[in-house]
This record gives sequence, C-alpha cells and structure tokens, in this order.
Amino acid sequence: MADFKTLDDIDVNGKRVLVRADLNVPIRNGVVTDTTRIDRSAETIKDLMAKGACVVVMSHFGRPKGQRVPEMSLRPIVEPLSKALGGVPVAFADDCIGPGAETLVNGLAPGDVALLENVRYHAGEEKNDPDLARQLAELGDVYVNDAFSSAHRAHSSTEYIAQLLPSAAGRLMEAELKALGKALENPTRPVAAIVGGAKVSTKLDLLGNMVSKVDMIVIGGGMANTFLYAQGIEVGASLCEKDMADTARAILEKAKVENCEIVLPVDAVVAGEFKEGAANETVDVNAVPADKMILDVGAASARMVADKLAGCKTLVWNGPMGAFEIKPFDAATNLVAQEAAKLTTEGKLLTVAGGGDTVSALANAGVIDQFSYVSTAGGAFLEWLEGKTLPGVAALKD
Repeated sequence: MADFKTLDDIDVNGKRVLVRADLNVPIRNGVVTDTTRIDRSAETIKDLMAKGACVVVMSHFGRPKGQRVPEMSLRPIVEPLSKALGGVPVAFADDCIGPGAETLVNGLAPGDVALLENVRYHAGEEKNDPDLARQLAELGDVYVNDAFSSAHRAHSSTEYIAQLLPSAAGRLMEAELKALGKALENPTRPVAAIVGGAKVSTKLDLLGNMVSKVDMIVIGGGMANTFLYAQGIEVGASLCEKDMADTARAILEKAKVENCEIVLPVDAVVAGEFKEGAANETVDVNAVPADKMILDVGAASARMVADKLAGCKTLVWNGPMGAFEIKPFDAATNLVAQEAAKLTTEGKLLTVAGGGDTVSALANAGVIDQFSYVSTAGGAFLEWLEGKTLPGVAALKD
C-alpha cells in the first residue's frame, strides 16, 4: 500500500499546505459533543506545523447542498481544534475560497493554522467541479488528504484538487491505508472476517468480495437468520430477508468454490419482544419457537467463534453479532470482542474493525483501544471491504 506519498516524502517548510480533514462532528446548541475526529486530525496538523508549514484546514460539515446554512458552519470547530493543538490559535475564514480566504491564508506565518468555512457551502464541491478545485488549490502549495472517511467520494476537495497540487496522505489516512493493507491486501493468514448487522442486502458486495479474500467468514446479526432460513431452518418471528434466500445460497456456494469456511450460529438467544431485560432463553438454531425472535447468537456459538479466532492471524470485523444496543443481547458480541482483544494484546492476532455500529459495539465491550486499528470511516470502510476503488485514495497514487 505504500504507493502513495506521506508527510515524510514532501518538503513543506515555508509552504502553504491545504489539509483536507474530516471535521464532521456532532454539534448540539453550537457546542461540539464528541471531539474524536478533531483530536485524530490534530496529529497531521501538529506535524506540519513542526515542519514549518502554514497549515490551512478544510472540511465539509453536514449536507448544506450548496447553501450557506448557519447551523452547518465550521465556526464552532475553531475552539476545540485549537484545544486539540495544545492551545495554538486557529484563524477562521468565513468562506473556503475568494478574497477573504486568500487574504487570511496569505497572512499566515510558518507554524500558523487557519480553518476554512464548510466546503459544501459551494454546490461544486459534491459535483467534483474543476473550477472550485482550482480556486481551493490557489490557497495552497501542497495538498494533504487526511480524510479517509470522505475518500469514497470524488469531490473537489478530495479528488480533483489532488490533480492540481503535489499531494500526500496525512497521518490518519496513512495509518488507515496501512492497517487496511495489512488486513486484506497482504494479510498474514489465516484471515477471518466477522460480518454482522441486520440485512444481507446491505452487505452483498462485501460478502461477494470477502469470500475470495479470507479463509473464514463468521456471519452474525440479523444476516445470520437469512442464511439459516436459506438452509431450511425456521427462524420464527426473527428479522429475516426471505427474498434473499437464493442470494444467500449463492454466497454459500461461492464460498465452497473459494475454500472459504462460512460459520453460522449453532444456538440462539430468543425472546418474545425486543426490549431491555426481556424474558429470553437459549435454544438450538433448529428449535426456534414460531412466536419468538432471535436477538443474539448463543453462548455455544460465541465460544465456537472465539475458539476459531485462536487459530487465525488476522481479523476484519464489520457488524455486531446480535442486538448489542440492548442488554442482555450484547453478550455474544462482548465475548467475541474480548477474546479478539486478548489475542491482539498477546500479539497473536491483527484486528481491524470499522463501521458505525461496530465501533459502538466494541466500545460497549470495552475493547476499542485493544484492537490493532479501529476505523471511524463508515461508508469508505465499507466500500473498501467491498473491493471498490476509493477516488480520494486513487487520486493520491496518480
């Protein structure tokens, strides 16, 4: 994966460096409620400051669709960004192009930092408009993309601009690409994948790509019900895409051809309703009562998966094993996550996980810091698992 430049390959001393970050963070009443993305972006900015660059940060925020929507301004990001940089003042331009932005950027000294207003205030951004990209490029001498989470979109600030300036990956992008490369492109085998979530239909491309790349796929969540049903097993009142049965069978057949083991649950936790502390029991998958729904895989299934992971070297995880948001239906996800974390800490397993629900599930299990790499990029992580080319990454390689 090292066919892209990093901050170590470019001279930025005294230069204006445009950094595309992802500062699309949750804000309530004008206050940032989760600074994770800001904190993760700080490493690249600090690195550039130390190398004597004039750092100009740009990002999207929400979906203003080319309009100046006041509640989608990046102004509330200034203070938390300054804090993440150790109290360094951050100048703010109330547009990302034009005379005001130019004056501000051209007044920066080496080591200074400026933040530009939301790039999506311009309709050209999402259209990958060359003219907008050229106006953005006028504000910099070098371009650094540190927004892997936006790399699956070909937009002016992620794709076209990389064709106009010397370009490199920021530290966050570099870490993400290296982790993903180790997990699927040049992995240490055997490689396992845990694929969970509610629906097979949303993970079709992922499963299709994975069966030819990994040695074992553990299927959990509501998706597992569809696979069980496809094999003639009654799943009662469970969430199940019955119209996807043929597709599920085709994936099972492809896996056989590719010599990829598909692991399905052997037991299940069932309940009559989906609520905290609902009366539940564990049954064999062949004995799900008609009026009950499967809300988690059973303890025997979770233990079986944990044992199988002990024989693997690499794990890619996307999607929970059960309805982890509600106790006690987080038990299987927690057990498997804690086992994977233990193997990682012991140096026996490389673990890469990503996707919104997955991040929440691992946080719930208390293991997020023990995995080798946890990606906060939802759509981009999923498209990468599907084997798709990400325009923002491809642009850095050209």
